[in-house]
Amino acid sequence: MTAKPQTIVLTGATGFLGSHLMAALLERGNRLIVLGRPAGSLSLAERIDATLSWFGLHPNGLLLEPVEADLLKPRCGLGYKHYEELCSKAGLIIHCASDTTFSDRNRSRSLAANVTSLNSIILLAADCRASGFHYISTAYSAGIAAGICRETPVAARHFCNVYEETKAMAERRVAEGCNAYGIPFTIIRPSIVYGDSRSGRANRFTAIYHHVRALATIRDIYRSDILNNGGKKSTPHGISLNVKGILHLPLRLTLEKPGTINLVPVEYFVAAALAIMENCTGDAIYHLTNPAPGTVEELAGFCSRFLQIDGLQIDYGSESSREYSPAEELFNRFIEPYRPYLSDGRLFERENTDRATAGLQPPIFSYDIFRRCMDYAVGVDWGRNLTGA
Repeated sequence: MTAKPQTIVLTGATGFLGSHLMAALLERGNRLIVLGRPAGSLSLAERIDATLSWFGLHPNGLLLEPVEADLLKPRCGLGYKHYEELCSKAGLIIHCASDTTFSDRNRSRSLAANVTSLNSIILLAADCRASGFHYISTAYSAGIAAGICRETPVAARHFCNVYEETKAMAERRVAEGCNAYGIPFTIIRPSIVYGDSRSGRANRFTAIYHHVRALATIRDIYRSDILNNGGKKSTPHGISLNVKGILHLPLRLTLEKPGTINLVPVEYFVAAALAIMENCTGDAIYHLTNPAPGTVEELAGFCSRFLQIDGLQIDYGSESSREYSPAEELFNRFIEPYRPYLSDGRLFERENTDRATAGLQPPIFSYDIFRRCMDYAVGVDWGRNLTGA
């Protein structure tokens, strides 16, 4: 972003990453136009008010203007006059909105949200003569690959899921569209983003939280069976509760091969993304990833300690034909969409990122960080009791 104040058009402001960018930009005094849609009975303005409340912020009509828009329609679904007014104000585009569904059953929805919607937002950038277009993608747009993933356009043809595939398609659309209209652009690729590493706070509980919540649910099922039902479901599968309250839960997770889990906290994502927007010098791609990723064994250890369970086992290779216990079957169903990210062979180049962010680095994902994040998640019942600051 240039030093001269300008109005920023932001999409995805009610999502996880977009909401944190919105809060940070407002705290810096930036003027924002937020494009989005109502949800259920809530207008976009009401959704933004609720989101800002969680950050301890209050809407300021001088700094934030919500605009209900539909990116799948011409002129973002706005009338001519409204669209012309939008173009006269906008100076910079930050596009965070996306569909994060992994399932191929939702391919048409993912294509529409992640790829087709770019037509109208790129045309908006052209019509308002935007000074830049910043696209929030994912490090996993690299697709199925081993070794170093470069900060270069995607070359892969095979992907772990429809999310990776459509984000790779979107990156190509951004580059082609911005080049055609002469708009400078950046593509920012974060890895798996969790809550604030310092406070544990988060307003979304997917990805890494999903695994912990799944284990907590299974733990509670069998602990209740032992305490209230004499262990009728637990005992036949070797599940027991010791005098210290530790649940012995024999549960084997089979993964294809050893690998790493690349996690960065949301405060790092925000700081690095804003630094890139301020310091980028041309069309470039940036990896917001952890140069010291953890392993699934470390994560299993954190889960065992936090949830007070033991018996978790990680195996590698093709899955055997042995019968799985009900607990294993349930856990496998829970984590199946995320399985590729638990033992990932992809490593990420960071030369562009380190140059633009003055070497800013994310913290190593330690047990203390894990505990803070999960304490907060449990405290708000995994988002069910999420309220303002």
